[in-house]
Amino acid sequence: QVQLVESGGGLVQAGDSLRLSCAASGRSFRNYGLGWFRQAPGKEREFVAAITYTGRTPYYGDSVKGRFTISRDNAKNTVYLQMNSLKPEDTAVYYCAVSKDILALPTTPRLVGSWGQGTQVSVSS
Repeated sequence: QVQLVESGGGLVQAGDSLRLSCAASGRSFRNYGLGWFRQAPGKEREFVAAITYTGRTPYYGDSVKGRFTISRDNAKNTVYLQMNSLKPEDTAVYYCAVSKDILALPTTPRLVGSWGQGTQVSVSS
């Protein structure tokens, strides 16, 4: 059974940094794209970042470009999201995601095969 467990969320002030981690278990995701989404109360789930199975090419949502960095460690079956210069509008539950198809990228919810349980990130002004 596939399991994705996020960690690293919390309450911070505007301008601070956080690093989210998502550890996958159940099988290797070495050949799958990994990503992060977020969902604020009353809003749709939003694409944040994704990274190819090689780890060489990242993609970002417009609202986080230049502030967030996605990376992965295939040996640890883990994906990370380094979040810098956090803003109150970054407040949301953050979900890690694995692509539905091999070699694909989870850049929209319909392309996601598995979701983590989510971790809360709250940024105060």
